[in-house]
Amino acid sequence: MSTQAQTPETTRIHNIGYRNYDGPRLGRAYARRALFSQSLRGAYGLGRSAKSKVLPMILFAVMCVPALIIVAVAVATKMKDLPLDYTRYAIFTQAVIGLYLAAQAPQSVSRDLRFKTVPLYFSRPIERLDYVLAKYGAMASALFLLTASPLVILYIGSLLAKMDFADQSKGFGQGLVSVALLSLLFGGIGLVMAALTPRRGFGVAAVIATLVISYGAVSTLQGIAYGTDNPDAIQWLGLFSPVTLIDGVQTAFLGATTSFPGGAEAGPGAGVGAVYLLVVIALILGSYAVLMRRYRKVGL
Repeated sequence: MSTQAQTPETTRIHNIGYRNYDGPRLGRAYARRALFSQSLRGAYGLGRSAKSKVLPMILFAVMCVPALIIVAVAVATKMKDLPLDYTRYAIFTQAVIGLYLAAQAPQSVSRDLRFKTVPLYFSRPIERLDYVLAKYGAMASALFLLTASPLVILYIGSLLAKMDFADQSKGFGQGLVSVALLSLLFGGIGLVMAALTPRRGFGVAAVIATLVISYGAVSTLQGIAYGTDNPDAIQWLGLFSPVTLIDGVQTAFLGATTSFPGGAEAGPGAGVGAVYLLVVIALILGSYAVLMRRYRKVGL
């Protein structure tokens, strides 16, 4: 069986239409914004399948329903003050926040690791710094939307109920500062836990364990310290859980009522509160540093 040899007369070069791109090159800033926007939308299931929207939207509704009920009762009964302070709302709904973080932090980063798409992100023009900033910023922003929306409902409701404008505005501002700090802290911790494994299930378990076990252990030890009449230990034990850290900072600097055993006497003052704030800042910066180190290894 013979084959016909190729000769210059039978060889053909076909022009299939490829040509160089000569349009604008948008650069790293555009790529970073696009990744941030895509990650933020993905945290609420936007741009994804219908089933991906169910859990985040349900949790968002669960966060807002208590605020709507409080507003309805306040308007109907003509209350002079809200029954729940703005700074207390996130502490009151911490379980919902933890579930949201456990579900969405692995979705944000674990799938990229599992399907080995991170090197595609790090091709030009985006770099490791851009990826970490976009993912961290998107997760913190998603948490801020989750935690700030009920506060907006409470604030609008308080104005409809004709409560004191100055007091409500001050409380609303303090609440926003509190949930902004919480969003940065929880977002960093959640992403670190999720980025340690490409398996989404392991990431979910790690986030839940970090938040729930630490809070349960600290609360138990604080209860023991209160029972043994040791208020100083209650303050220092609060440094070892993300939830109690936020509680301590807002108690010391934002006029919040502490949830520590013993009430106001057990809450940290300005001195101990400064330590709380430094620990929160250190954890936020530390989370960012760990993420940068993690993606140094997986990015190539």
